[in-house]
Amino acid sequence: MKKKLLIGLILVIGFVSVSSSYAEDIYVTGITNITMRTGPGVGHKIVAMLKSGTKLEILQYEKDWSQVKTGSGKLGWVLSRFLTQKVPDALLVSKLERQTQNLREKLNRIEENNKNLTIQNAKLVQIEEKYNKLKKESSDFLKLDAKHKEVVKQYQEQKGRIEVLEDESKNEIKYWLLIGPGVFIVGLFLGLSTRKKKTSGLL
Repeated sequence: MKKKLLIGLILVIGFVSVSSSYAEDIYVTGITNITMRTGPGVGHKIVAMLKSGTKLEILQYEKDWSQVKTGSGKLGWVLSRFLTQKVPDALLVSKLERQTQNLREKLNRIEENNKNLTIQNAKLVQIEEKYNKLKKESSDFLKLDAKHKEVVKQYQEQKGRIEVLEDESKNEIKYWLLIGPGVFIVGLFLGLSTRKKKTSGLL
């Protein structure tokens, strides 16, 4: 009990030493609403009802009453015992919930980006496969083209040799066609001459 009183006294002294021109964030504590009045005392008019957890800006701290300003800019006095520098658990929970929601949204964006990257990666793999296939087909085509050119070259050479042989055969046929009748005539002439000699010998 003495420790609590000592801590309370230290806090009071600390707040009292704060200059009236110094602004500091402070929160409403307790489980019920509190009144904010136009002056430091219950005889002054109520200007607002503040819920537990409301964030205030402290303008002047006194032992019993403190001057504060709301987030909307309204000025007034509240009982000092309902003020605390500790952020209320409800606000901490709310803050943590917002942070959790932000993290979830970031996680969803990251998962979506990963999904898009996976799709893009799959497309790149397909493109690479098509490229490799075309590259292989091109390589095979070049090999086939080289073989085709070699076959065409061999065909042209063979064709040239055949043409030469055909020319030689034609010339040889012409030669025998030209010589054949002469040989026949010479043979006929020799045959007739031989018959005449034999006929003359018999006479």
